[in-house]
Amino acid sequence: MATEDIKQEQQLTPAQQVKKDWRLLAEKLSYKAIVNNIPFMIFLALLCVAYISNSHRSIEMQRELNAQNAVLNELRWKYLDTKSQLMYVKTESQVMRNAEKLGLRPSLLPAYKVSIDSLKRTNTRTEN
Repeated sequence: MATEDIKQEQQLTPAQQVKKDWRLLAEKLSYKAIVNNIPFMIFLALLCVAYISNSHRSIEMQRELNAQNAVLNELRWKYLDTKSQLMYVKTESQVMRNAEKLGLRPSLLPAYKVSIDSLKRTNTRTEN
């Protein structure tokens, strides 16, 4: 039989071959074929729903991430601004200006070290 089918296919004209191909396609799309493939179609529908929901979730997550990045950039800007202001206030010239407002002036004499002779200290304790 297989040889007869091959001989028949060889005898078909191109137009008849196209008709035959369309008939085979129509048979594949027949009611029986659709009913037999319902579980597969349900699976495909569930995959589509999962794909769409995953896409929406990722878009929402990306929007949230962009918003958080904007907040982070704003906070970084405030941090750098405050840090630069603090560095300016800590400079020697600014400290001297702020000290003058309080009535303090820089010392004209060099710094000196105060030390107590340990021998004198022990003698004063024993006398009391």
